[in-house]
Amino acid sequence: MSDPLTTRPALAGIAIPGRYGAETTSPGVMLRERTGLGIAAVMARRGKAEALRAAAEAAYGIAPPDAPRHVAGSEIAFIGTGPEQWLAVSSALGDGRLAVDLAARLTGLASISDQGDGRAVIRIAGPKARETLAKGLPIDLHAAVFTPGSAATSVISLMGVTLWQVDATPTYDLMVFRSLAGSFWAWLTHSAGEFGYDIAPAAG
Repeated sequence: MSDPLTTRPALAGIAIPGRYGAETTSPGVMLRERTGLGIAAVMARRGKAEALRAAAEAAYGIAPPDAPRHVAGSEIAFIGTGPEQWLAVSSALGDGRLAVDLAARLTGLASISDQGDGRAVIRIAGPKARETLAKGLPIDLHAAVFTPGSAATSVISLMGVTLWQVDATPTYDLMVFRSLAGSFWAWLTHSAGEFGYDIAPAAG
């Protein structure tokens, strides 16, 4: 009897926990893959953006931002990716449940597309996180202009990425297409190597 199909993290067998890179007294960068997330693309229907924001706030306690920002509530976060377009991310509503929940709560207001199987999310934190990303990211991450809650859609080493700042450590989450996760990870670890980096076990 064959084994049932199981979902594997995008970086399974690639992001091996441990200490890597330069032998510094403490790592400049901490990396881990975020797994088990619900991810969905949300696009407001014509003329429905304000009604969508009101419905989302009533349902989840937060309204999708009207700018490239990351706004997080207790169950869900919205990241602005374009005019009246967002990515929704949830650690509580994985396995396709997020898209189903959004579709039910935003009926008639938005088009919803499940993205959970097609994206990978990597968290990078630490005192050298900003310098690591700056090697390939053509936007300004200076603490005076890119702060907790800031978000952007850009490219790193010719690979599309959506990123947002989680806190002032600084900590960033980076979302890439799953098919590019291995290549992106190779770039990221190479860039972090001079600072020394830790890879933590995958978690939500």
